[in-house]
Amino acid sequence: MDALLAWYFVAVWGFGYVATKIGLQYAAPFTFLTLRFGFGLVCLLPVVVLFRPAWPKDRAELGHLAVAGLLMHAVQLGGSHYAQYLGMSAGVSALVISCQPLLTALIAARLLKERLSAGQWLGIALGLAGVALVVWHKIDIREVGAGSLAGALIALAGVTAATLYQRRFSPHADLKAASVVQFAASLLVLAPLAVAVEGFRVTWAWPMLGAIAFLVIFASILAVNALHTLMRHHEATRVTSMMYLPPVFAVLAEAALFGVVPSALGFAGIAITCAGVALAAWRSPASTTNEERAWTSSA
Repeated sequence: MDALLAWYFVAVWGFGYVATKIGLQYAAPFTFLTLRFGFGLVCLLPVVVLFRPAWPKDRAELGHLAVAGLLMHAVQLGGSHYAQYLGMSAGVSALVISCQPLLTALIAARLLKERLSAGQWLGIALGLAGVALVVWHKIDIREVGAGSLAGALIALAGVTAATLYQRRFSPHADLKAASVVQFAASLLVLAPLAVAVEGFRVTWAWPMLGAIAFLVIFASILAVNALHTLMRHHEATRVTSMMYLPPVFAVLAEAALFGVVPSALGFAGIAITCAGVALAAWRSPASTTNEERAWTSSA
């Protein structure tokens, strides 16, 4: 089951690059995200009515969920969207955000006391090198300005902090209730910015609506919940090593849908990335058993 969740997350996150590029042609980042999370709350209404999730028991639990949601949705997506909106190429953006597994490994080793083997550290390094080769043809340093670089770095910090924060402070939260709280918190922050900074200008078109529907249902609700479910079952570094794969999947999807065949360098990068993820995620049977025991005792 966890393997299916992992591949689902990778596939949707990869297609998300394409959907975001489409959506930003019709609305500026804060406006696009406001529409996205407003629609997300509408989609969650029947889920709340039918399944009656367990809501946060106190203000502290509510606050932790809100903070994790703001980091994942408002900070991460706001930063990455603005980086692309200001002209940063998809290659540079993907490469910066793909530093997440390395950053997560460094933080997890220090704060969460996760011990990584030499092979896992090698896998993390190989994964990042592989992504660089995969997106090399899309990297244009001339398009990287101070604002777009800041946006990408903010997105990197946001997604890294969000996954670790929710794992640490809300490890057992009902993910349906968490989605409602996090969408609402993000909407409360993003809507005023959309009005004040961008004038909430929207060019209504079916492609934009389709992009929003895909990103809300398949990415923000299902894929993010898949990520948090995997974080509950495995080490942070092993799970976030998957973040190397969406750019690879996006390149393969681009080849299948639009006939844009990767170069020999790109194919080499795909192989190196997959090898790196395999090394970062692999654990010996004994280590896996100990991890499961530790998780069970902490649950």
